This record gives sequence, C-alpha cells and structure tokens, in this order.
Amino acid sequence: MARILLVDDEPYIQALYGDILVRAGHDVVDTAYNGEEAVLKYELADPKPELVLMDHRMPIKNGLDATREIRQMDPSAVVLFVSADQTVREKVAGVGAAGFIEKPFNLVTLLETIEALVAAAKLAQPPAPG
Repeated sequence: MARILLVDDEPYIQALYGDILVRAGHDVVDTAYNGEEAVLKYELADPKPELVLMDHRMPIKNGLDATREIRQMDPSAVVLFVSADQTVREKVAGVGAAGFIEKPFNLVTLLETIEALVAAAKLAQPPAPG
C-alpha cells in the first residue's frame, strides 16, 4: 500500500484518518498540524511519502501554500486535498494537487482515490536502471 504524510490541524481527525488508513493497509509515516510543519516534514522525509493527505484551513500556513512549496521542492509529490472548503476546489489543481475530496466524504471514496493516485504515480515513474 502507500506511505502517507497526514496533514490536519485537528488531532481527532488525524487519529480518525490514521486509524482508517492503517486498517486499510497504508502506512502513516508522519503527521503535521499545519502547512509549515508539513513542508518541513516532507523535506526531511527519506524516503518521501507516496501521498500527502492535506487539509486546507490550518494555522501558520494553509494547505494551498504548503502544497505549492512541496510541489516546488518535488514536482512528483502526490497531494490529495481533503477539505470542507469548497472555495479551494478550483485552486488545488493550480498548485499541483492531484485531487480534491470534499468533507464530509464516504470512506470508500477516500481509500479508492488514494489507491488510484498512488497507482497512477507509480506508472508515471521512469523504470529503475538495471
């Protein structure tokens, strides 16, 4: 399954998403409570997470700004926005996010979207030398 960086400023949301993702076979490699922390944790991660699950409205740095910075650092980064803020739906593609899911959402939709985005990213990677 996928290595995921989970970004949300609400501890109970992090715990809920983390539990769901782990039960589905994913590995939550780290969490961040704001966009600034997300950018730093992504930069330091080795190996990089295969997907960043990103909230929008957070203190210090919002999800759009964090996504823009992560994608500038790593254009192959896969960021999935999960937000109740419909006003950012059109903006997420402009900062390089791979997708958007509106809260509240169906858990099957979340898991299927994650799996589709990770599979597409793996297909887009050049083959390993050798």
